[in-house]
Amino acid sequence: MTRHHRIPAPQSQPVCAITLIDRRTGLVHRVNGAPMRAFSRDPDAAAAELLAGRDPSIWQARIDPLPAA
Repeated sequence: MTRHHRIPAPQSQPVCAITLIDRRTGLVHRVNGAPMRAFSRDPDAAAAELLAGRDPSIWQARIDPLPAA
């Protein structure tokens, strides 16, 4: 007799919107009029990627969890 073990699926992380903010103005950074924004289930990694090569005294990443559908 073979026993089958069911491995529980990991709880999926909520999708977050990561937005690049200019600290000098408090406004969302825009490229050709579109806000600089990423969507990710790993917001810390996405924020680090958006901030890579940018001066942290000028830029910050805002992380906003999106509501579940």
